[in-house]
Amino acid sequence: MPDPTVTPEPASRAPVPGGRSTGGPSSLRRDLLIRLRRDGPSSPDQLAERLGASRTGVLQQLRALEAANLVTRQTVRHGVGRPRHMYDVTPDAQDLFPTNYDALAAGLMAAIEAVGGDDLLDQVFAARRRQLCGRVREQMAARIDGDGSLHDRVRELAIIQADQGYLAETSLEPDGTIRLREHNCAIYQIAHRSPAACRAELELFAEVLGADVVREQHIASGDRCCSYRIAERPAD
Repeated sequence: MPDPTVTPEPASRAPVPGGRSTGGPSSLRRDLLIRLRRDGPSSPDQLAERLGASRTGVLQQLRALEAANLVTRQTVRHGVGRPRHMYDVTPDAQDLFPTNYDALAAGLMAAIEAVGGDDLLDQVFAARRRQLCGRVREQMAARIDGDGSLHDRVRELAIIQADQGYLAETSLEPDGTIRLREHNCAIYQIAHRSPAACRAELELFAEVLGADVVREQHIASGDRCCSYRIAERPAD
C-alpha cells in the first residue's frame, strides 16, 4: 500500500507479515501489523517507540492501513488534555498472517481415515460434492439460461473454478471437442494424499454439466494440468 497521499492499494496487495524486511514503507507497515497483533491496541507514540521509528512515519503508515481497512482507530480520553488515538488490527488483516490450512486438512483426513477407513473418507467427499453441486448449479443458473449450450455451461464452470484458485479455462476445438483445463490444484496436498478428492471432482463436473466427463491429465499424478474432455451424453 502506498503512502496516504495517494490511493491505497487493495488489501489483497498488502505486505504479508513475517516476510523479509526491506527497510522501506512496506517493511514498516508489516512491522506495525505484527506489533499490533502481538501487543493489542496501541498509540502511535507507543508503536514508534517499540519499532524505533519516527512518529510521523508511523502515523503515515497507520493512516494507509486504516484506509485499506486493515487497522481501526479508537479515540480514548484519559483525564484532562488531548485524547489519545489507539490503533488495532481489523478482522480483514487476518488474511495477511500465516495460515496452516493444508496441515489442518491433512490432519482431519488422517483422523477420518483412522476412524472409518477409505469408506468413511469416500462418504465425506461425497457429502462435500453434494454441497458443492447445489452451490455450483445456483451460480450457473444465475449466469446462463436453461437453453445454454454445453460449451456455455463448461465455460461458466471454468469461471467458477478459476474463482476458487484452479486457474481454469475451457476450449472448443475445431472438431467440436470441449475441454476444461485446470492449471493449478487448489487442494493439491489433499488430492495427492487421497484419490477420493479427485473422484469427487470428476463426479461433480459430470453432475452439474449433465455430460460425459473424462479426465485426460491429472496434476496429482504428475501432469502439468488437470484436463477434462467433455461431451454430450448420448440420447437414450
